[in-house]
Amino acid sequence: MSDVFGFDLTSIIFLVIAVVLFMRLRDVLGTRTGNEPDPYDPYADPDKQNDGKAPRADDVGDNVISLPGRAQTEEMEAEEKAQRLEKIAPEGSPLNAALTHLMSVDKSFEPDSFMAGARSAYEMIVTAFAEGDRRTLKKLLAGDVFAGFVQALDDRDEQGLRVEFTFIGINKSSIVEAELAGGEAQITVRFVSSITSCTKDDIGHVVEGDPNAIDEVTDIWTFARDVTSRNPNWKLIGTESAQ
Repeated sequence: MSDVFGFDLTSIIFLVIAVVLFMRLRDVLGTRTGNEPDPYDPYADPDKQNDGKAPRADDVGDNVISLPGRAQTEEMEAEEKAQRLEKIAPEGSPLNAALTHLMSVDKSFEPDSFMAGARSAYEMIVTAFAEGDRRTLKKLLAGDVFAGFVQALDDRDEQGLRVEFTFIGINKSSIVEAELAGGEAQITVRFVSSITSCTKDDIGHVVEGDPNAIDEVTDIWTFARDVTSRNPNWKLIGTESAQ
């Protein structure tokens, strides 16, 4: 009798239990309707979360940082330049006004960068002169200044003299004057440096200076550059020694 429909009583009991468990499981997990959001992906583009919709204002909250506009950025840059310039030339001084004017004409000019280059050029020039390095001097000097340096080197060679020189370092450097004449910018710098130097004859006798003494020397040099040119290099156009 129990096998009339091809099932025995035990099979029917297990089937009933399975149906009950399925119904309870569906109540707990729910059913998908096709409208559920995609699972959260921590590596996905945030703008593509939430079905590609832009984040809501209440989701963003205080995390939005307003960026300064172009005018505000330029004002901040100008203020920063003015503050750096004050360290070189006091506000209201003729030098400050001259450098400010130069900066407005030549947008690439920065006093700090210029001074770094001037200090480097000073060391290269005094060392090259002591060593008789005409090639280096020609790159850094204006034509007439180079001619004067070469004449001094030629005279030294004719007398059989040589210089023993050690550049110890620059103790102090500062811009003392600046001007824009036509399209040429001219900046005068005062250098105070420490060196050891002596001149010897062809048999090694010291004829000038003391190889063991450290001397402090002060030089006032003027550099120039054509601000209408794409060439960014400055050249030495004048030298003066200060006692």
